[in-house]
Amino acid sequence: MPRNLSPAIAAAGLVGGYAVARWTKKRPLGGVVLAVAGGVAAREWQREGGVRASVGLTAAYVAAFGGSHPLAKKIGAWPAVFSAAGAMGVASWAVTRERG
Repeated sequence: MPRNLSPAIAAAGLVGGYAVARWTKKRPLGGVVLAVAGGVAAREWQREGGVRASVGLTAAYVAAFGGSHPLAKKIGAWPAVFSAAGAMGVASWAVTRERG
């Protein structure tokens, strides 16, 4: 099992939050998924990279969520969500990867 799960958690939170909101037609329910995954990811970021990493990546997570909205108007909803999730996964990995 990989030790650094935070990139997958963050990406899954963005994709899962949107998917739940879209398929249930209940945006607040999607927000719950987004927030729970963000909280779990933040805890992992703190464990893996410390407080500064957790604060920075949490801000990036919120920015990725917010940034996906205007991007969706240009490239479509799902491509925007996957782009934001991919960027968040890469950022999370870059900050929290083990440096040997």
